[in-house]
Amino acid sequence: MSSLDQWPPPDRTIDLLRIRRETPQHCASPTFTTGQKLSLALAAVALAAALAWNWVATLVVLNGAAIVFYLVHISFKFRIVWLSLGRGVELDPSPEAVGAIPDDELPTYTILIPLYREAEVLERLVRGLEALDYPAGKLDIQLLLEEDDAETIAAARRLDLPLHFRCLVVPDGLPKGKPRACNYGLASSSADLLVIYDAEDRPDPDQLRKAAAAFRQVPDSVACLQARLNYYNQRQNLLTRWFTQEYSTWFDLFLPGLTVSNAPIPLGGTSNHFRVPVLRALLGWDPFNVTEDCDLGVRLHARGYRTAMLASTTWEEANPALLNWLRQRSRWVKGYLQTYLVYMRHPFATFRALGPRAFWGFQMVVGGSIACFILNPVYWLMTALWFLLHWSVISAMFPPAIFGLGLVCGFIGNFVFIYLSVAGSMQRGYHDLVKYAVFTPVYWLLMSIGAYKGVLQLFTRPHYWEKTQHGLSEEV
Repeated sequence: MSSLDQWPPPDRTIDLLRIRRETPQHCASPTFTTGQKLSLALAAVALAAALAWNWVATLVVLNGAAIVFYLVHISFKFRIVWLSLGRGVELDPSPEAVGAIPDDELPTYTILIPLYREAEVLERLVRGLEALDYPAGKLDIQLLLEEDDAETIAAARRLDLPLHFRCLVVPDGLPKGKPRACNYGLASSSADLLVIYDAEDRPDPDQLRKAAAAFRQVPDSVACLQARLNYYNQRQNLLTRWFTQEYSTWFDLFLPGLTVSNAPIPLGGTSNHFRVPVLRALLGWDPFNVTEDCDLGVRLHARGYRTAMLASTTWEEANPALLNWLRQRSRWVKGYLQTYLVYMRHPFATFRALGPRAFWGFQMVVGGSIACFILNPVYWLMTALWFLLHWSVISAMFPPAIFGLGLVCGFIGNFVFIYLSVAGSMQRGYHDLVKYAVFTPVYWLLMSIGAYKGVLQLFTRPHYWEKTQHGLSEEV
């Protein structure tokens, strides 16, 4: 694959929106179907009627339901992490198994690198990709450049790129974003396997060889391997420490536990290794979904394929700037909401496609996580108002049984989520970060702020891809 055309002209004949045309039921355009709008309207009318009939009883019932949900969600997350602790559930081919595959028998690999306004990190990115231990003749590394991004295109033209690199200029169009660019790269790939990396990524040098060996060890139904993600600037500031704890728990404990429970895996935005024929059969990524990775993970599972975790790490840049971090977080929340709305258009069909256990996992991981982000500030505000004003309305919402259940929920919930942060840090060997878990409630508040921003954008700019700026860390 070393004779690739490094600067092919933009191919405007490629249909980058096939999923909307061929399987509209899996596409996040439109955001709400007519049935969902009607259901929301009926729910609002029913709630207003219940409040008018007996507002105290209605608020007590809603409050009790929310507290029960919290307890169920907490128990689910704790159980999932418990399933992965000390059980070695990730695929981890031995050095002997990795080295036993001769270079000429390795599968061909496409590496997709979606880039937009990334001129400042491009040279470092190319150096990192050159460090990958994989035969150059088996590689097709695609730098996916947007047609309106003159600065990054100019920076790429200045580089003396190896022959297995290609610069593909994605024709301008809407919706602009990473999934649309990835669809362009997929259409241009003739490889056996494909992986996505982000502009700031530093994958373990042997990750491709390890993935190739792992694919040999698993059945064809395993269509995707998700490598771990973590950060190389963990200790830059307090925000990056919290972010590192979150990622360590999510990728080292929670996602491996989901594979044990046979639940859909909401893929990370990078380091997903795919069998290319399966990816083509699924029509690639939904360009209207701003967390295309989460959506694709659910779609894989619904079609009978599985995702396994790969014991290899890709090192990323933890967002050290608060406003930049909030933009990134709000996009993630908006995309999770898009994914939830897509698969709840026809809940019975989703139930049949996923099966009971996986459907429950989908409810807890995708829908439940967003519900927690939305509900948390409501309870924090009620607590503050009670201590400041002693409102009788708040007292009425907590009769003795609900109050007792709330106390149990508050104690167990705070303990579990702080424990998970500690467990994630310990699993990664970041022992010096453990003490920062005590302050994670502040991080939860930041996540809720990002969540409310994402919910607002779902109604105002549902398909807008909010750009995350890279190159802000102190690492070089």
